[in-house]
Amino acid sequence: MPTILVIFGLRFYFFANEHLPIHVHLENGDGIAKIALEPEIELVENNGIKPKDIKRAICIVEQYKEEFIEKWKEFHGE
Repeated sequence: MPTILVIFGLRFYFFANEHLPIHVHLENGDGIAKIALEPEIELVENNGIKPKDIKRAICIVEQYKEEFIEKWKEFHGE
Protein backbone atom coordinates (compact mmCIF):
# COMPACT_ATOMS: atom_id res chain seq x y z
CA MET A 1 0.00 0.00 0.00
CA PRO A 2 2.36 2.74 -1.22
CA THR A 3 1.81 6.20 0.22
CA ILE A 4 2.17 8.79 -2.51
CA LEU A 5 1.53 11.99 -0.55
CA VAL A 6 0.83 13.15 2.99
CA ILE A 7 -0.41 16.72 3.27
CA PHE A 8 -2.74 18.63 5.62
CA GLY A 9 -3.34 15.46 7.64
CA LEU A 10 -4.50 13.54 4.55
CA ARG A 11 -2.63 10.45 3.36
CA PHE A 12 -3.04 9.57 -0.31
CA TYR A 13 -2.20 6.01 -1.35
CA PHE A 14 -3.13 3.11 -3.59
CA PHE A 15 -3.09 -0.64 -3.20
CA ALA A 16 -0.71 -3.01 -4.97
CA ASN A 17 -3.38 -4.85 -6.99
CA GLU A 18 -5.52 -1.93 -8.08
CA HIS A 19 -8.07 -1.84 -10.88
CA LEU A 20 -9.00 0.74 -13.46
CA PRO A 21 -10.06 3.50 -13.66
CA ILE A 22 -7.03 5.13 -12.07
CA HIS A 23 -7.94 6.33 -8.59
CA VAL A 24 -6.40 7.19 -5.25
CA HIS A 25 -7.44 6.28 -1.73
CA LEU A 26 -7.09 8.71 1.12
CA GLU A 27 -7.45 8.69 4.86
CA ASN A 28 -7.27 10.92 7.86
CA GLY A 29 -8.21 10.51 11.51
CA ASP A 30 -11.91 10.57 10.62
CA GLY A 31 -12.13 7.93 7.92
CA ILE A 32 -11.28 6.84 4.40
CA ALA A 33 -12.34 7.81 0.88
CA LYS A 34 -11.64 7.07 -2.77
CA ILE A 35 -11.26 9.60 -5.59
CA ALA A 36 -11.16 8.69 -9.28
CA LEU A 37 -8.55 10.48 -11.38
CA GLU A 38 -9.82 9.39 -14.78
CA PRO A 39 -11.82 10.03 -16.84
CA GLU A 40 -12.60 12.90 -14.45
CA ILE A 41 -11.69 13.71 -10.87
CA GLU A 42 -14.65 12.43 -8.89
CA LEU A 43 -15.38 11.34 -5.34
CA VAL A 44 -16.25 7.65 -5.58
CA GLU A 45 -16.64 6.74 -1.93
CA ASN A 46 -16.46 8.44 1.45
CA ASN A 47 -16.58 6.73 4.81
CA GLY A 48 -16.35 9.33 7.55
CA ILE A 49 -14.17 12.11 6.15
CA LYS A 50 -15.71 15.53 6.76
CA PRO A 51 -16.98 17.49 3.72
CA LYS A 52 -14.40 20.27 4.21
CA ASP A 53 -11.60 17.68 4.15
CA ILE A 54 -13.06 16.02 1.04
CA LYS A 55 -13.14 19.42 -0.66
CA ARG A 56 -9.49 19.96 0.31
CA ALA A 57 -8.59 16.46 -0.92
CA ILE A 58 -10.20 17.09 -4.29
CA CYS A 59 -8.24 20.33 -4.64
CA ILE A 60 -5.04 18.46 -3.82
CA VAL A 61 -5.86 15.75 -6.36
CA GLU A 62 -6.48 18.43 -8.98
CA GLN A 63 -3.08 19.95 -8.22
CA TYR A 64 -1.16 16.64 -8.19
CA LYS A 65 -3.21 14.66 -10.73
CA GLU A 66 -0.40 14.14 -13.24
CA GLU A 67 2.06 13.04 -10.54
CA PHE A 68 -0.49 10.62 -9.08
CA ILE A 69 -1.16 9.10 -12.52
CA GLU A 70 2.57 8.81 -13.20
CA LYS A 71 3.19 7.05 -9.87
CA TRP A 72 0.22 4.73 -10.51
CA LYS A 73 1.63 3.73 -13.90
CA GLU A 74 5.17 3.28 -12.55
CA PHE A 75 4.00 1.09 -9.69
CA HIS A 76 1.59 -1.00 -11.75
CA GLY A 77 3.99 -1.42 -14.67
CA GLU A 78 1.92 0.41 -17.27
